[in-house]
Amino acid sequence: MIELLRQWIEHRRAIRRRWQEDARRLAGADPINAYYEAQRRASRSRAQGNAGDYWHWAKVASEVARIEPRAAMDFEVVKAIADQETASRR
Repeated sequence: MIELLRQWIEHRRAIRRRWQEDARRLAGADPINAYYEAQRRASRSRAQGNAGDYWHWAKVASEVARIEPRAAMDFEVVKAIADQETASRR
């Protein structure tokens, strides 16, 4: 039982490391628009019906918001991104 719990914890840590690495990569490439890019990828994944990727990119967006003070985060832009991704998948 302890081994199963240890494996589960390590699995969760690996998932966390993955979205943290993606957030650092996006923020390093374009600190201003990194949040929007993560939101765009989340919206695209949701429009494609890929829930796992959606949650991953949503966590990446929240991590970008946490680590990058220069990131632009306008909710109207995020809504426009979501509308654009949804419309392009129809």
